[in-house]
Amino acid sequence: MKKILICICSFLLGFPAFCYSCKSEYKDVDEIVVDKVKTPVPLGDPFILLDNGTYYAYGTHSDSGIEVYTSADLKTWKLCGLALNKNDVWADRWFWAPEIYKVNGKFYMYYSADEHICVATSDSPLGPFKQTKQEPMIADEKCIDNSLFIDDDGKPYLFFVRFNDGNNVWVAESENDLITIKKETMHPCIHVSQKWEEVWPRVNESPYVLKHKGLYYMTYSANSYESPFYGVGCATTDIIMGLWTKYEDNPLLQSPGELAGVGHNALFTDKEGKLRIVYHAHKDKKNINPRGMHIGYVTFENIGGIEKMKISKEYITPELVQ
Repeated sequence: MKKILICICSFLLGFPAFCYSCKSEYKDVDEIVVDKVKTPVPLGDPFILLDNGTYYAYGTHSDSGIEVYTSADLKTWKLCGLALNKNDVWADRWFWAPEIYKVNGKFYMYYSADEHICVATSDSPLGPFKQTKQEPMIADEKCIDNSLFIDDDGKPYLFFVRFNDGNNVWVAESENDLITIKKETMHPCIHVSQKWEEVWPRVNESPYVLKHKGLYYMTYSANSYESPFYGVGCATTDIIMGLWTKYEDNPLLQSPGELAGVGHNALFTDKEGKLRIVYHAHKDKKNINPRGMHIGYVTFENIGGIEKMKISKEYITPELVQ
């Protein structure tokens, strides 16, 4: 993405908030913003990164690559163009489900392209994210929804979805370059096994893993993203390459408020140090697209000496502004 990104300050909604306007030849924003009408951020499979006081949102939307949006307060967002342009990476279609991690000053974007898992890097969260070697992480098998997890000892793992039993979640160790998978370590985590997951079709996908007080927690989504019964469940383990156990009271989130088709979430910590969840939902109860981004809270409750994850039913729907 050969362009100059210029950030400016502005006032919104009657109080000061920093927003970011990017000078770019990218014009898709004109197709999704209507003046004086509140417009949700049009991202499926959303992910939010907080870096140096600015929130960055990425997700599935553009046919040309992966977009990036910026915000100071999580409530209002501006489109800053493409963080990843398909001309800079392998594949030319189906750019889905990006996750971005800052490791040792470098930004790594894990995403799916043409139903293969990929990774690209950049020196900025705005991009451009590029691949030095333009190829998927696993060339000989279709996979999606790759998600990085680095343990307390610094050992990196990659969670991702295989298609060998419907959609099901696997994990593998990563080399320290955070680009190369140790294929010989691939290990199954979860597959469709609970009644609520059997609406249509066989889908466990969108893994996101965090560690809390020595226990590993995986949030995941089940059912088709096209279904209004798409939802979020949780599984835990004390051995990352071991057996994962799903909560008996799953789903933790499904159709909150007026939303339908809720899922493909990620977690992040906000400026106040609170754990948040970002996910998408259908446009409304009659239309799937464009999916919109929503944000809630995640807490832990001690039940019988075990920290139980809770996801709020309350949420905010961020607004896209020009």
